Amino acid sequence: MKNPVSFIGNIPLFKSLPNGQLERLANIATTRTLKKGEAVFSEGEEADGFYVMVRGRVKIYKLSPEGKEQVLHIIGFSEPFGEVPVFSGGRFPANAQAIEEVLLMFFPRSAFVELIRSDPSLALNMLALLSKRLMQFTGLIEGLSLKDVPSRLASYLLDLSSRAGESNALELDISKSLLADVLGTIPETVSRVFARMTGEGIVAVEGRRIVLVDQKRLREISSGVVSLQLK
Repeated sequence: MKNPVSFIGNIPLFKSLPNGQLERLANIATTRTLKKGEAVFSEGEEADGFYVMVRGRVKIYKLSPEGKEQVLHIIGFSEPFGEVPVFSGGRFPANAQAIEEVLLMFFPRSAFVELIRSDPSLALNMLALLSKRLMQFTGLIEGLSLKDVPSRLASYLLDLSSRAGESNALELDISKSLLADVLGTIPETVSRVFARMTGEGIVAVEGRRIVLVDQKRLREISSGVVSLQLK
């Protein structure tokens, strides 16, 4: 990485920190490259630090006793992950695996805690991040327990649109197989929901390109105001 200080300064977690603190963060950080399919860490491993995504994407997931995978989050550019044990200590509460080739920045826990002690503003940034992540997980649990698959998919597409600046034309950022894992279902069901949405003129699908034709109907499905019955 050519300019780690500049990159760290643009990470939401570290924005507004003075240049001296950014340089200290760069001094304790190391980088790591992983190929697609390689594990970053496994649930139960001792957590000796946290990561920030520089390039590529990582999935955070849990496995049920029967081996069923539930994806909790897809980590993208400049997002931190594995950060909870920085405060709590202990072990990683979930698994992390590269879904494409990734470049990661690693911050060791002991050195990072020393920086927090010297600059409380860093702790406030961290607290804001953890609060946001908690809200995301609360929404995930609510969706999996209270919503049907069409509602979950509608919510995912609307969130994707929001992240793309409220655009109607989207590029699906993950495979349909991985999307099924995120939604807590199987790929065949996702395909059936897409087919029904297409047939009713709610979306138009061309490979990974999706056009949200009727966002009003999509929001109604997401909120449960109307249901989308699968044949």
